[in-house]
Amino acid sequence: MTFSDRLVHAWNAFIGRDPTLSYKEVGVGYSYRPDKRKYRYGNESTLINSIITRIALDCSAIRVEHVMLDEDDRYLETVEDHLNECLTTEANIDQTGRAFIQDLVHSMLEEGVVAAVPVETTENIMKTGSYDILQLRTAKIVQWYPEYVRLRLYNQTKGMQEEITLPKSSVAIIENPFYTIMNEPNSTLRRLVRKLNLLDGIDEQVGAGKLDLIIQLPYVIKTEEKRKQADARKANIEQQLRDSKYGIAYTDSTEHITQLNRPLENNLLKQIEYMTDLLYSQLGMTTGILDGTADDKAMNNYYNRIVEPIMSAIVDEFRRKFLTKTARTKNHDVKFFRDPFKLMPISEVSDFADKFTRNEIMTSNEIRQAIGMKPANDPTADELRNKNISMAKDQQHFDKDGNPIGELNQNGVENPETGVEAGMSNDDLISMYQDQLAQLDDFDSQLNELESSLGNGEEYVDEKKRRNIPLR
Repeated sequence: MTFSDRLVHAWNAFIGRDPTLSYKEVGVGYSYRPDKRKYRYGNESTLINSIITRIALDCSAIRVEHVMLDEDDRYLETVEDHLNECLTTEANIDQTGRAFIQDLVHSMLEEGVVAAVPVETTENIMKTGSYDILQLRTAKIVQWYPEYVRLRLYNQTKGMQEEITLPKSSVAIIENPFYTIMNEPNSTLRRLVRKLNLLDGIDEQVGAGKLDLIIQLPYVIKTEEKRKQADARKANIEQQLRDSKYGIAYTDSTEHITQLNRPLENNLLKQIEYMTDLLYSQLGMTTGILDGTADDKAMNNYYNRIVEPIMSAIVDEFRRKFLTKTARTKNHDVKFFRDPFKLMPISEVSDFADKFTRNEIMTSNEIRQAIGMKPANDPTADELRNKNISMAKDQQHFDKDGNPIGELNQNGVENPETGVEAGMSNDDLISMYQDQLAQLDDFDSQLNELESSLGNGEEYVDEKKRRNIPLR
C-alpha cells in the first residue's frame, strides 16, 4: 500500500471523529452490561451457583455444529451456514457461540426452562418456517400460551430488556433434565438453598457487633421507678462502651454480667452437609469434580450422567425447531462433539497413539492434530494403515529414482514424493490400473482357450504317463 493509499483509507480510533457522540448515535448507556442475566438472590451467596457454573462451563466446552450425515446417520461434513456460524463463532453481537451455550445452560439450570430465540432471520418467522438464523439469544419465559410463549428478551436496538410473544414452533424451549432435583419447589436443591440462607442469616446476627449481655442488678425491678433506674444503668454501660477507645466499661461490685453470644448449638450445619451429599449423589457429581481432583472414571461418569443429558436436550430441540422437515429428510442435523483426549494424561498419550494407529482407527496426522501439533508433510501420515506392518511391493509408492516413498533414499533423506512415479497424476494412476486389469483379462482368456483345447484332459494325462512325468 502506497503512502497516498494510507492517507485515504487509514483510520484511527481517536483521530478524525467526534469523541462525544450523541445519544441518537450510540443509544442508551449503562454502567453494567444490560444483556447479561441477573441471578436470583440466594444462589449467589451459596455453593449452588458454583455447581451450576461448573456444569455450564463444561457444557460450553463441547462443540455444537450443524452437520450433514450419510445414509447410515454418520457424520459426513460440517454445513457452513448462518446457523453453524451462530453455534460456533458468533451467536449475537454480544456473545460468542461458546458464551451463548454457557448462558443457555446456566439459565436452564437456574430457571428450570429456557428459550433460545432467533432474534434476527432472513425471513419473517411469524409467516414461514423456512429461514436462515442470523442471531440467537437466550430468553426467559414469563407466560405460557397454547401455541405461543411470552418472553423477556434483550432488545439490541433499544439496549434494554423487553417482553415479546412468539410462536412455540420458532423458539427452542429447553427444559432442565434434572428439573425435579433442582427446580421443583420442594426439590433437594431448593431445600438446600433455604437451609444455606438460614445459616447465612445466623452468621450475620452473630457478626453484627452485638454483645448480648444480661446484667443482674442488686435490687428487684418490679416498680416503675426501679425499671427507669435499670434503663438508666443500661444506658450508662452502653455509653461507656461506645465512647471508650478499646470498648471497656466498669460496673458495680454487686452487679453480675452474663454473656450470651456463644456459638449456636443446633443441627443446621449437619443438615446442610447431609443435603449437599444427597444433591451430589442425585446429580452424579463429586467434590473432586469441582476442585479438579477427580479421576478419569469420575469425570466420565460426570460427563455421561450430567453433561450428556443436558447437551442432548439442547441439540434435540435445535434440530426440531431450527431445521425444517425437508432439511432433516436431506440428512441435515445438529450434533455435539466432545474431545475425549482433554482428560488424557501425558503419560498415556503414546500408548493411545500406538493403539489407534495400529488398529487403523486414526491416521498419524489426526493423532498429531489431537495433541496440538502441526500435520506432517509425509503422505503416509494421512494413510489409515498399520505402520508396523510393511506394505507389499505392489502397494508401495516409488519416486523417479526407484526409492519407496516414506523411506530413506540413497542420500539418507526421507522421500516425500507421491505417486508411482514423481509427477504422476491420479488420472495416470487410474489409466495404469485399467491397463493392468486389461492384461489380466487377456491372461484369463488365454487360459480359457488352453483348457478348451485340452478337452476333458484325458490326452494330457496319457501323455504324462507315457513320459513318466508325475501328475500334480
